[in-house]
Amino acid sequence: YPSGNLAIIVVREKKRLICIVQEDKPNNAKIRAVFKSNGRSTCYYPNGAVWINMNIQGGQYLDQEGSRVRRWTWLNSIMSSGPHVPLSPVFISLNRHMGVRILGQDKITVSFLAMGQQAKFNVGTKVQVSDVSQLPPPTWLGEDELLLLAFRVRILWLFDRLRGCLNFPSNEQWDKIKPPAYLITQTLKILQLCTTSDISDELCSSVRAIVNA
Repeated sequence: YPSGNLAIIVVREKKRLICIVQEDKPNNAKIRAVFKSNGRSTCYYPNGAVWINMNIQGGQYLDQEGSRVRRWTWLNSIMSSGPHVPLSPVFISLNRHMGVRILGQDKITVSFLAMGQQAKFNVGTKVQVSDVSQLPPPTWLGEDELLLLAFRVRILWLFDRLRGCLNFPSNEQWDKIKPPAYLITQTLKILQLCTTSDISDELCSSVRAIVNA
């Protein structure tokens, strides 16, 4: 960066290359994006939330709350199920110097602009599989399983709140008690599953409404 802080790092891990984009800070700089030559890449919002996530099958674009804005599949990917979802060009600005443009699996560019000069890094890759059986196992659940998980967590939240009411009859006391850490963790995991599972946006909204009620 013009400040002298390191902006981009390219490292080799065994047979893979990894490109890392950092924020403009001298110490403890957060990672804003990671691009791997095996086809797996992730971009992050300034708060650390996942912005764009890509693999050898396709990718998805999320908002800062973790809700999926859109998703796509690569034109040449072999999908075990589901229709092909074409990619519309994606451009995001990680900060005032760094941008990412996605036009295809092998057409992903990191642009660095500073002091009137520009540098571009092609971090796209052409990764294919010859057999559907070689695809990584899906990380999503079915609609029924996701709803059951959401209701289970919601019931546990209610039981915890009920215990708080019994132990602290005064509303001013039990209402301020934070839920157990494991319930917060399970809620975040379910919300993350909403973004990685191949389910409708309507169902995602229903699950979020259940766990956040």
